[in-house]
Amino acid sequence: MDAAEFRRRGKEMVDFVADYQENIEHRRVYPDVEPGYLRSMIPSEAPLEPESYEDVLRDVDRVIMPGVTHWLSPHFYAYYANSTSFPSILADLLSSGIGTIGFTWAANPACSELETVMLDWLGKMLQLPEDFLSETQGQGGGVIQGTASEATLMALLSARLKTVKCVQESDPQRSEADIISKLIAYTSEEAHSSVEKASIIGGVVIRMVPTDEHFSVRAETLEKMVAEDKATGYIPFFFCATLGTTPCCAFDKIDELGPICNAENIWMHIDAAYAGCAFICPEFRPLLNGVEFADSFSINPNKFLLVGFDCSAIMMWVLKGFYFFLPLHLFSTSLSPHLSSDSQHWGIPMARRFRSLKLWFVFRMYGLRGLQAFIRKHVELAKTFENLVRGDNNFEICAEVVMGLVCFRLKGSDELNKALLKQITRTGKIYLVPCKLRGRFVLRFVVCGRTTELRHIQEAWKHITELSSELLQNLFDHEGKEN
Repeated sequence: MDAAEFRRRGKEMVDFVADYQENIEHRRVYPDVEPGYLRSMIPSEAPLEPESYEDVLRDVDRVIMPGVTHWLSPHFYAYYANSTSFPSILADLLSSGIGTIGFTWAANPACSELETVMLDWLGKMLQLPEDFLSETQGQGGGVIQGTASEATLMALLSARLKTVKCVQESDPQRSEADIISKLIAYTSEEAHSSVEKASIIGGVVIRMVPTDEHFSVRAETLEKMVAEDKATGYIPFFFCATLGTTPCCAFDKIDELGPICNAENIWMHIDAAYAGCAFICPEFRPLLNGVEFADSFSINPNKFLLVGFDCSAIMMWVLKGFYFFLPLHLFSTSLSPHLSSDSQHWGIPMARRFRSLKLWFVFRMYGLRGLQAFIRKHVELAKTFENLVRGDNNFEICAEVVMGLVCFRLKGSDELNKALLKQITRTGKIYLVPCKLRGRFVLRFVVCGRTTELRHIQEAWKHITELSSELLQNLFDHEGKEN
């Protein structure tokens, strides 16, 4: 493919993507395929000779699209939002077209510097303390990770390194292995599984902290667990607070938990992957009160800020310990005086794509007010769905609705709710996933799509109630026959 054909095919692909998104609501949101469906549809080996672009594109329709779960559909209500936008898509195209790889400032000055500035823009939108910003000439700043899982892992590894150094300063004879064997981390029992995974990778023990009636971690519970562990010789070193838990979007009380972590020299990381984006709205910003006690904070703009995956932002107020060995071939006399410009020290990968272009395009083309309006619309639609559920005596709300997630269930057994979800998935008209709250099987309804409107919410509820009515009638008939 030469430049002339690329121009032609590129325009065709833009049309393909635009048509796809314009008509996405007419597609079955969840694919009707079985595991392994794809292998038999394509050759077992790569072609020896080149194939035409037309053949490849035909196979996109024949092979790929039948197996796609349509995350951008207004009928998609599962997991959390992946709300990309056209400006973000164009920025990804530009990033791929430039083909640059960033790790040091010299490898790509624009990539390094734009990422630093965009994370400062984001920090200001969130009204983070100045210690989290690069422009303050302090030790803080932000960087883009691939996912919140990576951000949590980097926070935990940083906390581990900091604690090991601190212990060895007071006890130089103590080995790193001995110290790590005594480290203990904490997180909510409602936290994402990636926190536990980070502890496994980091080789440290982790304890799950019980939550209150609102599924929030409270100060007295953590304080008691820390005291117990210190008494048995453990070294508490890391606490991952969650603002917007995956199951039900609950919020840990960081304004209570932060002072305890600071007093005990425990690194407090805040995982606000989904809900953190909403803190750009003044009405939601109080949920972030207490961030001044945190050592690190992460959100996913690709969830709720119209930036395409992957884009997870992590801000830290201290970077000491990130600066590792710099081999000669990466050395440059033009190194930035601020470590945040050398992003290789901020994560597991050395190289990175020019992901900050997505933030730059979206922030400029939507503006703060446009992004706030998008978030508020999602919250309003979720409140509408909540009211529909509350208006039906067959259903119940299972957790407080704060943002775009509604946790609900049919009144009755877990088996009844599992049967309802099975029917919802089978029809493919809408897509939901479940969670467990206090041991009960619960359905999650998340407003996800950029194009989701009131009519989609109403259609979804109508579909759910029709299926539930059939289930309840069948249950009633079955019980009648038994009697």
